[in-house]
Amino acid sequence: MRRDEHDVYDVAQSPPLPADAAVVIEALSPLVTAARKARLEAVAARRSRAVVPVLEELTDPHNASAILRSADAFGVQEVHAVPGEHGLLAAHRVSKGTHRWLDIVRHRDAESCVHHLRRRGYDIAVAIMDGELRPEDLRAKERVAVVFGNEHRGASGRIRELADATYAVPMSGFAESLNVSVAAAVTLYVATAGREPDLSDAERQRLLASFLMRSVRDAERVVREHVHGGP
Repeated sequence: MRRDEHDVYDVAQSPPLPADAAVVIEALSPLVTAARKARLEAVAARRSRAVVPVLEELTDPHNASAILRSADAFGVQEVHAVPGEHGLLAAHRVSKGTHRWLDIVRHRDAESCVHHLRRRGYDIAVAIMDGELRPEDLRAKERVAVVFGNEHRGASGRIRELADATYAVPMSGFAESLNVSVAAAVTLYVATAGREPDLSDAERQRLLASFLMRSVRDAERVVREHVHGGP
């Protein structure tokens, strides 16, 4: 997929809430139906931060889009990225808007990304063709960040140096590698299988508030007027 197609966009970092989660929920809940709010609550209740993908300098918008869609489908809430020179590009017709329901965290380089995740208790595993682990081994890690590198060069040497482990998706056919978005889908499905949702009550409330922000038109204005008592 070409980067200059009209369907392609640069995925921005997710903004912070404009107010306390309880305030946001109070302000925006009346503007969605009961069924819609129940759906948002149900999705928030199933989310996890135990497994997070890291996209390092992907160039094909199709790949980033497909990984975002897989993350949402498997209950993964965070996606981290070290954008390349063109940014973190995705395509609307592939991502289907799933980026709106994820927490996108962008980093300036591989080193700052790894340090950020390690401070939060994540092991770093890099996907390479001859990796020492398998996707099912990642399931045993309490918190793991899985790095998917550039489609042509793979993961950078620096992020490999900083990683705690490498892994590979085993294959039995003539193909020697998988498309990065396919490898990511397989990995996220296997690594998240059997895990229980791990968000605290407070985290689920913040997530519900962010879902409402993404569901209501002009949500920031509504919250601002709610806080200040009028326009």
